[in-house]
Amino acid sequence: LTMGFTRFVEVGRVCLINYGPDAGKLCTIVDIIDAKKVLIDGPQTETGIHRQTILLKRLSLTDLCVEGLGKGIKQKGLVAGWKSQGIAAKWAATAWAKKLANKVKRANLTDFDRFKVMVAKKQRSAAIATALSSMK
Repeated sequence: LTMGFTRFVEVGRVCLINYGPDAGKLCTIVDIIDAKKVLIDGPQTETGIHRQTILLKRLSLTDLCVEGLGKGIKQKGLVAGWKSQGIAAKWAATAWAKKLANKVKRANLTDFDRFKVMVAKKQRSAAIATALSSMK
């Protein structure tokens, strides 16, 4: 038998905040308060999130986990764990992070940038159409 779930609420689990003023930022679970609330910390030097309690429904659990953290670890130990395990680089390499970065990039386009994207899409579709018609 295999387990159905792979992402568990545990100390050291890296999460993405999905609601509130810190939405879109990473954090790490430092302690579990009860079934609905956890204590999180950024660490602040890496992600900009200070230590706070937050509801689990405002977090999205990622596959990343900082190994070797104890319950209620101080920020200095958390920063050391983040840096030694390269959590920021691992997150940036995931498809989820790339998709979020692309979404931000698209939202910040100017009118002329959107026009250039439209022209590039037209050129690409025309090239594909000619390649498909030449194969027939």
